Amino acid sequence: MSKKKAYPLRISEHVLDAVQRWADDELRSVNAQIEYVLRDALLKAGRLKHEQDPSEGESDGQ
Repeated sequence: MSKKKAYPLRISEHVLDAVQRWADDELRSVNAQIEYVLRDALLKAGRLKHEQDPSEGESDGQ
């Protein structure tokens, strides 16, 4: 599992409210939703190699 780092984020109230509603719809925390959206955008832009979804658990190598 990768190490998590804290990062302060300044965000407009309107954007945060929209992210909160989106996170609620998908049963995620705001933090998890922001990370999900960023990871998805990075993958689509080719800026991040495909990583195993942490919710899938660890592979046993088979």
